[in-house]
Formats: sequence, structure tokens, C-alpha cells
Amino acid sequence: MPSQFDVIIPRRGSGSYKWDSSDDPQSLPMWVADMDFRTAPAIIAALSDRVAHGVFGYTKVPDTYYEALDAWFTSRHGFSIKRDWVIYTSGVVPAISAVLKALTRPGERVLIQTPVYNCFFSSIANMGCTPLENVLIAGDDGRFVIDFEDLEAKAAEPDVHVMLLCNPHNPVGRSWSVEELSRIGDICLRHGVTVVSDEIHCDLTFPGHVHHPFATIKPEFLSASVTCTSPSKAFNIAGLQIANIVVTDEELRNRIDKAINIHEVCDVNPFGVTALIAAYCEGGGWLDELRGYLLANYQTVSDFIASNMPTLRLTRQEATYLAWIDCRALSLSSDAIEAQLATDGHLLVNSGTLYGAAGEGFIRLNMACPRAQLLDGLERMQTVLTR
Repeated sequence: MPSQFDVIIPRRGSGSYKWDSSDDPQSLPMWVADMDFRTAPAIIAALSDRVAHGVFGYTKVPDTYYEALDAWFTSRHGFSIKRDWVIYTSGVVPAISAVLKALTRPGERVLIQTPVYNCFFSSIANMGCTPLENVLIAGDDGRFVIDFEDLEAKAAEPDVHVMLLCNPHNPVGRSWSVEELSRIGDICLRHGVTVVSDEIHCDLTFPGHVHHPFATIKPEFLSASVTCTSPSKAFNIAGLQIANIVVTDEELRNRIDKAINIHEVCDVNPFGVTALIAAYCEGGGWLDELRGYLLANYQTVSDFIASNMPTLRLTRQEATYLAWIDCRALSLSSDAIEAQLATDGHLLVNSGTLYGAAGEGFIRLNMACPRAQLLDGLERMQTVLTR
């Protein structure tokens, strides 16, 4: 039976950053991380009701917002979130920047695991800090793992007080295990390093895989960490600009709240609030269907590459809708591959070097689109890279 996610929704001309950033009318954008699916019907209905009200003044976040957040994370991830722990803001990137402002001083280094989400680099730089890279290792099975010996050595550096953790990891698609997160946390505790966990992809694990919030792994991790979350990726509502910072330590929370206000990202819009409540109260069934569709898309990419582009290698992943493809056998730089696909195939992907030097030789492909559109992109890639 056709899925609701098979429907191709024209987005060009809608003011979409993803679709309207290119002047090439033949371009197929499979780069920026938003999905080409309509959001959950419950969200659309709730927003329609809110629009019908017709008054869009300054927003007071209601009790139902915090109740929905807690109920969702308790039931889905075993993470009970008290209202007093929550600071809402307009997005996970502003959240990370505010947390770094509260936790670091200019000149310090911030520990990250590369290749990693590109805004980690800009947020660190904007605070006058420098990234310190714990480079992830591509295993023989195509799955990325952590170099714990290197992580320990770098966490011990005297000017390192914060680690930015990407959980699940973008772009390598790992949903970190309890054992891995426990080792990360123990290392950081030993060296007085606060873990700031970006968990924006937490609801996008593939069926059969479970997300483990860092703060739930051990009781001592809860007070020694900050968690940043948003429904934006899982429910395709990034444009509504809503996110939450979860921090239990009152003194640290006050410092972060001050930074949120300094950065002028302390207010949110009514549509983000409405969408979050609808997503977390009524969107579970839709999300589970989406996760199954994304897994099938991942398998489609895997099968297509194996059959038609065997010199490439798809990273073995457990979460996100972002395929991380090893192109090192082509002997071309990531930037060159990105440019060639855009010029000759009208296909827009991300060069691996966007995620740090450790991404050289890789490209990132957004799989969150109808399957026919995905196959179009893969066929364009095949035409360009195998001629």
C-alpha cells in the first residue's frame, strides 16, 4: 500500500531554504536537514485552530507545554523532566551558544567528536573558543566508534571544561549505547568536564534501536550535564523555532537563562508552542510510521549503492535521516564531489568537510523524502560518479 510519505509535495517557490536557495530549476536538494514530508496531521490541525483565533501576541508558555514535554520523554526515553529544569528557546543552536556562553571563557577549548554537525564549530568560535577534536573511527564494519584513549587525554587538558556531545550523532548516524555514554560520562566526571548533549535527533532512531538520553545513564550524569532537545527534526517543524534546554543544577540554570536573555532568544512564538504540544500529545503514531519509512529509505540507499556504485560505502547507521557516504575510493575531494554532483547532476548534497577535516572523502545525503524522489537523486549520483 502507498504510504503518506510517498506523496511528493512541491516545495519550490514556498520560501523554502532547502528548495529556493538554488537558481537552478533542475536542482534536486538533498542537503539541508529538513524533510520533504508534511508534518503530523495532529500538528496541522492544532496550528489551523490557532490561526483561526487570529490574534498572535506575545506568548505565555502554558502548563500543558511542560506536561507534554515530560510525558513524551518519560514514556519514550525514560527521562522524567521537571518543569523547573526547563528553559525554552527558539532552537537548539541558540541553546548551545547560550550554554557555551554560560560555561566557557574566551580562549578555552571545547571537546567535540568529529566529523560533527557544522554549527558546533560556529557556536564555539562565536564564544571565542577553539574546538578540540576527538576524531571518530570508521570501523571495518562501516560503523563509527569512539577513540576513548584519545577522549580521555583530551578531556584531561586543563583548558577543557565542556564537551559537546551529539546524541544521536550527526552525520555518522550513531545512536550511542549505554556503555559508550557511560564511558564518556565517567571520563568527563573525572576531569571536571560538563557534557552538553545535543539530542535533537533523539526521536529518529531506526526501529529496533533505542535512544539513551545522556542524563539518564547514571544519577551523577544528570547534575553534571545539560540536554538540548527539540521536536523540530522528528516532526519537520524547524521553521516554527522551538527548543528546550534541560538542566538540573540551579546555579548553572540561572547562568544559562541569563545568557539566553543576553542573546535575545528568550521568547518563542505561539505556533512553536502549539506544535510541540500537539506533537508530543498526539504525534506518536505518525512518528513511528515515519521511522519505519526512513529505515526503508536507508535500505534503499544501501541496496542501490551496493548494486550500482560498489566503490562507494554507506556508513552503517542507527539513527537520523542523513546518509553518510564514504567516497574515498573515488580519489576526489569531498568539495569536488559536491561541486560535480551539483554541476553535472543538478543534485545538491553536503561535502563531508563541512563537518570538519575528519569528513574529508565523505558526503552527506538527506534521505527524508518520498522514495521516488530518493531514487531520482541516487540515479543522478550514479550517472555522475560512475561515468
